Amino acid sequence: MMRSACGKEVWVSEFEKLLGQVRISVERFVRYKIADRADAEDVLQEVYLAAYQKFAQLKNPDSFKAWILSIARNKCNDYFRAKAACLEISMEDLTELREEEGRQGKCDFAFVRENVEALQDKDKEILILYFWKELPQAEIASRLGIPLGTVKSRLYTAKERFREQYEASRKAGNRGIAGNGTDRRTESEKGWMNMKRLPEYMPEYKIEKTDKEPFAVKWEELMGWFLVPKIGERISWGMYDQPSGKCDHVYDMEVIGRAKVHGIEGVELTAREASYSNKKEVINRTFVAQLTDTHCRYLATIRNDNGVRNFITFLDGEEFMECWGYGEDNVGNETDLAPKGIIRREGNIVTTPGKDFVLDVVGRYDVTIAGKTYDTVCVLDISTYNNGVVSEQFLDQNGRTILWRRFNRDDWHIEHYGGKPWSEQLPENDRLIVDGVTYVQWYDCITDYVL
Repeated sequence: MMRSACGKEVWVSEFEKLLGQVRISVERFVRYKIADRADAEDVLQEVYLAAYQKFAQLKNPDSFKAWILSIARNKCNDYFRAKAACLEISMEDLTELREEEGRQGKCDFAFVRENVEALQDKDKEILILYFWKELPQAEIASRLGIPLGTVKSRLYTAKERFREQYEASRKAGNRGIAGNGTDRRTESEKGWMNMKRLPEYMPEYKIEKTDKEPFAVKWEELMGWFLVPKIGERISWGMYDQPSGKCDHVYDMEVIGRAKVHGIEGVELTAREASYSNKKEVINRTFVAQLTDTHCRYLATIRNDNGVRNFITFLDGEEFMECWGYGEDNVGNETDLAPKGIIRREGNIVTTPGKDFVLDVVGRYDVTIAGKTYDTVCVLDISTYNNGVVSEQFLDQNGRTILWRRFNRDDWHIEHYGGKPWSEQLPENDRLIVDGVTYVQWYDCITDYVL
């Protein structure tokens, strides 16, 4: 960054000006990640100090917000890493992260905090007082009016229950199924929707590039869930692992009526999910979404937090935006799609303007699946919903998804999935090379629209 010859006063003034423009966003981010107010304030001071000390390293002032938020994220990680160490979590990298299903796949949330919140009040209380408030055991005994020996035994028991909750939540996190973030009810409690019409294995398909010009298309589906948010709409879709082609999860979705969120009208929809191999348990999700003439967006989601139905809306900042929001101020995804020329593709080689979070139509393709050929355009989505993830979405002229394919950056969350690059774990799967970086196909999705 070029510095004025006027010296330190100008340098400090520039830093203060830029910080003033983004301070609210930084505070919202840290306070959401760290529930304890005093701890959040301590971390914020660390963020501001680190940013001030490293300010000379910032080459482009226009990147200040992203730069300081990355510092904030790292400081939050350090905070949870320290707490995780106190709680004797053995895997170093599993500190502050929980993977939860968002618009299309997994996204990161505060892992340690949410697993503590899932415990019973007595266990949660003792852990917060000891590890978060850092009170001596004798003072905890005085505050709670219990013997010191009882504090010791309760602390031991709470740590064991946390560890059990942690492991259960982590295992349930596969494919974005959160340990305590969804409504899990048995078939007898919630009823059963027929999910057997989707095949157990992915039908054979072939993708062929054509010389035809890509067509413009009206894409009104909810990003990542394939349902158009209009009264009367229903859809079923499946998630198929590759290279086995076996169906992992199936979803039935339908719009059930009109709804308003903060005075904005949309529709309420439900999604019932089950493992294809074990349909005895259904996960029920509820969303509110809005379709306008130009955009489609999520307005709210309802999740189950330790037995409490928690409504998260577009006004809830990072808590909502990180998994469900899209676009500036959650304007949503554009419904009128046409090639913009910002992403270029030749075979499996993709080039971009050099920035994340881009989406564009990249060509016209014949997709043959289940014996039928569809004329489609390919929409390539690079990191708009999850950093390190690329998707191919093939849409027909009705704006409906024929085939959706997910690719992981070679190092994407490998600490959670075997510790090896995806190219080693899935050597047979297709590749995309985006700006020189390898992405590996993970799974495909199809809907009953093509069946």
